[in-house]
Amino acid sequence: MDGAARHEDRRSEPVKVSAEYEGIPGDIARGRELARRFLARVRTVQGRTVSDRAADLVQLVVSELLTNACKYAPGPSLVDLELADDLVEVTVWDSEPVLPVAEATDPGRVGRHGLEIVMAVCHSFEVRREPVGKRMRAAVMLTDGLNGTALGHTS
Repeated sequence: MDGAARHEDRRSEPVKVSAEYEGIPGDIARGRELARRFLARVRTVQGRTVSDRAADLVQLVVSELLTNACKYAPGPSLVDLELADDLVEVTVWDSEPVLPVAEATDPGRVGRHGLEIVMAVCHSFEVRREPVGKRMRAAVMLTDGLNGTALGHTS
């Protein structure tokens, strides 16, 4: 098998990582580190371009969704990161069945902007109830558009 064929084989392999968190101090930092290592693997093993902005956004999304899970859901949470075409899908499961709702814009509000931020920076965002808890999935584009926004972002 020549080098090009080996490279193509690597690009077709699923790239996914998962981790469990307990809602203890340091979990959010560990989630961001998981995202950094995952994106490094996407760059080196898969040979994919990941813009610096996309890397920052994936870490931000992991941080915000995991913060909500740690803050509002009793028990463990799970984080999955998966390469899907030109996107990174960030999925966070937690044990709380109540679905999050973005609050109305209020410049005077301190805190509780995480869901608004996630929805603003992602290509897509969805939440669904599970038999136990809920699953939140956000997709972040790997590269940036010409205007500096995530490619494919829908307003």
